Amino acid sequence: MTTVREVYEALFAFAPEYMKEDWDNVGLLCGHMDAAVSRVLVALDPADWVLREAKQLDAQLIVTHHPLLLSPVRSVSDQTENGRKLLFLAENGIAAMNLHTNLDCAPGGVNDVLAAALGLSDVRVLAPAGTDAQGREYGLIRVGDAPEQALADFCALVSACLHCPGARMADGGKKVSRVAVGGGSCAGEMEQVLAAGCDTFVTADVKYHQFLQAAELGLNLIDAGHFETENPVCAVVERILRESFPQLSVLLAQSHKDPTQFAAKC
Repeated sequence: MTTVREVYEALFAFAPEYMKEDWDNVGLLCGHMDAAVSRVLVALDPADWVLREAKQLDAQLIVTHHPLLLSPVRSVSDQTENGRKLLFLAENGIAAMNLHTNLDCAPGGVNDVLAAALGLSDVRVLAPAGTDAQGREYGLIRVGDAPEQALADFCALVSACLHCPGARMADGGKKVSRVAVGGGSCAGEMEQVLAAGCDTFVTADVKYHQFLQAAELGLNLIDAGHFETENPVCAVVERILRESFPQLSVLLAQSHKDPTQFAAKC
């Protein structure tokens, strides 16, 4: 019998909790550590449709990247979104676990997967936060090399590799060759990326003033979507669980997709 605790230990050996940001909330956020598990559903977000899919599949555990809870919970009732989700999980015997910024920073995590998906070479950690038990550096942003090319061509490559419905970009007036990547909302690291000699930064959730700043500073900035830049890591979580627990049924959520849609031009 596999337990929630054993799954937790396997995943957090890969992305230890000490790698997370101080403000973050990771780990088992709902459920019993010693509950038995035979089926696990992996998804980027603990969205309503993912919870319903878990129930339909008779999964006892959901593992996500984004946390179910970040702010303190004042009540658990059907009057709030988080309350409804917690009640649904508890009433259906489903545990919820997540790895968030620890998975962003971990070797082989979100940003290494993103760099690999874009075909970058000589990838390294920008401004390492420390080293893990194996002596490997960990940290948020990755920097690597790409064959020199025009920004428009590289943006098209990013969209194709990440299956983006579209990507926004600011043209810093440079060809692409040294690229930084930060899955999710990492545009705040722009000045650090520039200081490292990068000409291009791929991230998501970029604000208007950040695009403006990038163009003024001479940095190519690409917003490839929060879901698209992070979702590839779900396959890594699935692989870890399959290899660690051959007896488990491990499934990637089929109901989950980017909720952002691009309207057709009028």
